[in-house]
Amino acid sequence: MNLRPLACALALSLIAGLASPPADAQKKRAAKPKAAAAASACSDFYANANADWLRSNTLLPNVGSVSALEQLGARSRQQQLDLLDAASKAPQGNVQRLLGDFWASGLDEAAVERDGAQPIAPLIGRIDAIKSAKDIPPAIAALHQVGIPVLFNFGADIDLNDFNRHIGYFAQGGLGLPDPAYYTRTDADTRALMGRYSSYVQKILALTGTPQAQLAADAQSVIDLETRIASASRPLLDLRDPRSNFGPVATNTLGKKYKRLQLDQFLKVQGVNDDTVSMANPALFAQLDNLVGSLKPAQWKAYLRWRIGDAMAPYLAKQFRDASFEFRGQVLQGLAAPPSRPQAVLDAITLAAGPMVGHEYAARYLPAATDKRAEEIAAKVRDALGQALDRDTRFSAAAKAEAKAKLDALKIEVGTPNRDLDYTVQPMGRGSFGSNMLIASTWRHREEMKRIGRGNADRRWDVLPQEPSLAYDITQNRLIVTAAMLQPPVFDTGKSAAWLYGSYGALVGHELSHGFDNRGRFVDAKQELRDWWTPAEASAWDALSRRVATQYGGFDYPGLGGTRVNGTQTAGEDIADIAGVELAWAAWHASEPAAAKPASEDFYKGWAALWPQHMTPEAARQRAATSVHAPGRWRANGPLLNQASFGEAFACKAGSGMQLAADQQIRLFP
Repeated sequence: MNLRPLACALALSLIAGLASPPADAQKKRAAKPKAAAAASACSDFYANANADWLRSNTLLPNVGSVSALEQLGARSRQQQLDLLDAASKAPQGNVQRLLGDFWASGLDEAAVERDGAQPIAPLIGRIDAIKSAKDIPPAIAALHQVGIPVLFNFGADIDLNDFNRHIGYFAQGGLGLPDPAYYTRTDADTRALMGRYSSYVQKILALTGTPQAQLAADAQSVIDLETRIASASRPLLDLRDPRSNFGPVATNTLGKKYKRLQLDQFLKVQGVNDDTVSMANPALFAQLDNLVGSLKPAQWKAYLRWRIGDAMAPYLAKQFRDASFEFRGQVLQGLAAPPSRPQAVLDAITLAAGPMVGHEYAARYLPAATDKRAEEIAAKVRDALGQALDRDTRFSAAAKAEAKAKLDALKIEVGTPNRDLDYTVQPMGRGSFGSNMLIASTWRHREEMKRIGRGNADRRWDVLPQEPSLAYDITQNRLIVTAAMLQPPVFDTGKSAAWLYGSYGALVGHELSHGFDNRGRFVDAKQELRDWWTPAEASAWDALSRRVATQYGGFDYPGLGGTRVNGTQTAGEDIADIAGVELAWAAWHASEPAAAKPASEDFYKGWAALWPQHMTPEAARQRAATSVHAPGRWRANGPLLNQASFGEAFACKAGSGMQLAADQQIRLFP
């Protein structure tokens, strides 16, 4: 290390003072200690390469962290705001006209106030018209159709028995509180929370037209019904395992099993005609079926009226918004203040019409040349992975054959999904933000339901194009790169090819490696769920993981004196970082084999530029305890410590701060 410890500088100063005559000591001031030397490429590449960023970016009050990638997220949000503003003033095409009207209606707070509860009046009117038990299921189905899930959740997701299709999932839901345990716990804190929840339910019921004298009784009816739902629901911890929450059943059996719920008719209303759905908790739906027949219509009307008001409260007049934020924002989330009006409207539009925004975002912010270049680099990295798999000594011949077949089948999708949506939507206009929310969410629900059926598994992404994301989709064996991700620091078109490979290319390599690691091992080349590793390959991976965990576990956690990185917790992502840099380096050298030394430096600078960050001690402690990623300093430096080519590029000696001795370096693909 070239950094000079402060203690050493002070000791030298004292020695110099003792060597001087006493008279001189009285006449002269003590020598000022020398400033610590700036980090060099060979002592701390992260600090050296990011010196300007680290100096010019500081934490704002009440902000836990700032990083280059967080700034990318903030930039993409501002781009969305600019897009919507432009669409409201001079729309280009029908989709922008829809978005522009949606945006303008949300910003017109005076109009929102005048609108009051009118946007939900037709929905409330339908609930008020319920006379008997047979009227309840059609009302439930109609609310799901407009994007207000009540009683349970129903959505499209992958068929775990056939990754080439999506099926509908009947899942637990319908509660106003985020955890079913709230309804059954009896400790003092939970009782206090339930008291505040009852007050919130009453406020919303009052705003939807419930008479004052009836509020307390109706709120109790709501909580009683939700408690019955919660008692048959699974604990949140049990919902983490996809396999245990997958229960395929034939759709033609639902009508007989759940006659009162009329689930066969429910599917028809949602436009679903598939032969299979998932219902992992049939006991819950048996309970719901019984409740339809045993509870009085008046209790159902109170519950459904409440669910409408609660779901739509953030998009209605100020009384609704204030009641919702007071409970959901302050009590449940601990927020000090609601978001700004533009941010709140953007969040609403993202929820209801996010794919529309993504369609227009890519057209506005992703040049065709950038899209093409990103695909080219990703393809080069994929080729480098194929060559690396050939060299990989951990894989047997059979495993290599499976891996190569899987790689050959891998798809790369950049910018926007390959399959677009149907943007035929009822005109919105600028008169009613709440009504526009219902129009847009009805459209989005319709498009979601179209994912159900054979041949629809790749219909769209689970991320939006306007959200920065670069990810490997394990079930579809595809790399997804969103339009928002293709800008600095990930994809800076003003930088050299080497820089682009070091930043974007290394992230591509990171994600592609997940298709062939201890997660990717469970999905084979045919997209079937099976373990294609042998015990020998699993053992080799475990040995590699232990080495990486030990190495990263020796790194100090920045900002937390005495705390080290939890290498066991971060090992999987650390391995992917090492793999990503190796693969991108190989891909870049294959494309530019005669590149000069400055280009090699650019490659590593591109990688380091992804990771600068500042964190408060509180944020650092939370991430150290929970994050599967190493902190920015070690995401930047960790892989480079293990690369001899980094040492060659910057003339770092083995054993220096940034270059491990050859026998200590970890290489994934020798």
